Amino acid sequence: MPTAMNSKQQDTILHALDSFAIETPSWGYANTGTRFGKFQQASAATTTEEKLQDAGQVHHFTGCCPTVAVHVLWDFPKGTASTAEVKELAGKYGVRIGAINPNVFQDQIYKHGSLGSPDPEARAAAMKHLLDCVEIQNETGSRDLSLWFADGTNFPGSSSIRQRRRWFEEGLRAVHQKMSSGQRMLVEYKPFEPAFYHTDIADWGMAYLLAKTAGPLARVLVDTGHHYQAQNIEQIVAWLLADGVLGGFHFNDRRYADDDLTMGSIDPYQVFRIFYEIAAYEWETGSRADIAYMIDQSHNLKNKVEEMIQTVCFAQETVAKAALVDHATLKTHQDNCDLVAAEECLKDAFNADVRPVVQEWRRSKGLAPDPLKAFRESGFTASAERARGAKNREAVASYA
Repeated sequence: MPTAMNSKQQDTILHALDSFAIETPSWGYANTGTRFGKFQQASAATTTEEKLQDAGQVHHFTGCCPTVAVHVLWDFPKGTASTAEVKELAGKYGVRIGAINPNVFQDQIYKHGSLGSPDPEARAAAMKHLLDCVEIQNETGSRDLSLWFADGTNFPGSSSIRQRRRWFEEGLRAVHQKMSSGQRMLVEYKPFEPAFYHTDIADWGMAYLLAKTAGPLARVLVDTGHHYQAQNIEQIVAWLLADGVLGGFHFNDRRYADDDLTMGSIDPYQVFRIFYEIAAYEWETGSRADIAYMIDQSHNLKNKVEEMIQTVCFAQETVAKAALVDHATLKTHQDNCDLVAAEECLKDAFNADVRPVVQEWRRSKGLAPDPLKAFRESGFTASAERARGAKNREAVASYA
């Protein structure tokens, strides 16, 4: 039987929750799908304003999602001219614009890549878009430019891997030079998809090297779905923390590859181990890790706002569990090579029922103790279905 938490442990959890925030993605509120099609939801967001409205609901019920990551081509329909309007809409719904995500993968010119393309026109188009995104950063007050590239090749010999690396180095340096001291560049990686022979930024080491080459404002972004099976993600996190280059996360879960499932739905212990490594680093150094926590999930079947609330609540509970690790005791077990005691020390924190303390934190903030239940009872989904249903039905008809 687990022992009851003492007041010190409860205070530790409350402090951890006070300092935890996680960003939701605008694209997570719209209808998304697979390569085979989309399953429309009547309540799904169809405009940037509706995405921000949904994000505002998640923040309203959870109290820890003050910012929204945006995708420039999807959320700024008039380009940089949309910036003031989008910023104002975010404020209307109680949130702010968070990470700026460029899109250099969907236009036809990027058929053979963006910054790594052999076509100089494609590289120039990508560079212009990236610099436009820096300008949007400036105008919205966003700190992070979140970079993911689909660049790569499908067949051996079809492009020079080393030349493509040089183009990436040149391009990222040029973007970095346009950024201000309060901003950051986050370089993401992915081992495969859509490129299946080689991907230009395929793992954390490649992202690390490119970040170092770009300049001091560049960091590595870890997407928990972008790894091979059995990859030790928390070891990557520990190494990046040790070198001061861990910039942020895109949280999701996966069963096979980049499945974009609800955070913790498949392997909750892995998420705990990641948060433990961060907590251990902060305990050892006595300083807070400057990490952008972000969600990146494809809500194909679940109600989009509900799944986002599910994810956020899981994240809060996991942060609370990681805060309970007794680092001094664990270090003693590690130093003595007491493997069983060390593992049990970690598992004690993971197995702790932190929900009562998390609920108490919510009450102290004027929030409902059960955000998902409160959202369901709010009637928002039914209202959104009435307001958006016709547009979503039209989208189904046009797709068919």
